Amino acid sequence: MQNFTPEDLLQYLYNETSQEKTAAIKAALESDWSLREKFDVIAEGRNRLEQLKLSPRKQAIDNILAYAEKAVSELSTPA
Repeated sequence: MQNFTPEDLLQYLYNETSQEKTAAIKAALESDWSLREKFDVIAEGRNRLEQLKLSPRKQAIDNILAYAEKAVSELSTPA
């Protein structure tokens, strides 16, 4: 039996695994209660995060835009 990491389970949860890996994880979840327990914890965490109403602060957005503007101006300035 293959060992799956929490990252593998997270990718599986978000449908980001290959068909082969998806099938392997699905089979393992059906037979390995410990793995299923870990997956359920990850899935519950996702569900809780989806219920939160989060949005970035205006200052964070402004900082990102300023950084991007600076990077673009540096790239477009001839050397």
